[in-house]
Amino acid sequence: MSQPLAPPNLPAAAPGGTAPTVRRRLAALLYEAVILFGVVFLAGYLFSTLTQQRNGLAHHNLLAAWIGIVVGVYFVWFWTHGGQTLPMKTWRLRVVGADDAPVSVGRAIGRYLFAWLWFLPPLALHPMLGLPVPQTLAVAGVWFVVWAASGRFDPQRRFLHDRLAGTRVVAVMR
Repeated sequence: MSQPLAPPNLPAAAPGGTAPTVRRRLAALLYEAVILFGVVFLAGYLFSTLTQQRNGLAHHNLLAAWIGIVVGVYFVWFWTHGGQTLPMKTWRLRVVGADDAPVSVGRAIGRYLFAWLWFLPPLALHPMLGLPVPQTLAVAGVWFVVWAASGRFDPQRRFLHDRLAGTRVVAVMR
């Protein structure tokens, strides 16, 4: 029986699923932040328009939940429909399951939720310990560097959230 062909708009993953460098993944992450600025701006505008929000503190918890859901839908959609967001296409990266299969919706949701570990633990210390903002930012910066460094020690260069979700990022050939 012959293997089904991949859709023509999806470039093939590198042979053996070559793991990209941590530097390349972080560059894609920086580009992703630029794209997310627009996504979050539009989601916030839509929320404030629909709720007729006149003050930034009104419904701020609902706004945060809404933005979290919108960003989650953004990532889950792209990871389950080709495995690539626009920045990942630019940097020729793709998210796949640990077995190189396409990512399921459940795995994509898990990956999104585990990815919040990049930010939430150090930010949770701010109210818990009453840290001033500069110290909170310093702790968050150190945490971010430690988390990024964790990818250097994994044989497949996976960050902790990829290991927990059973996914990995691979280089894509043109």
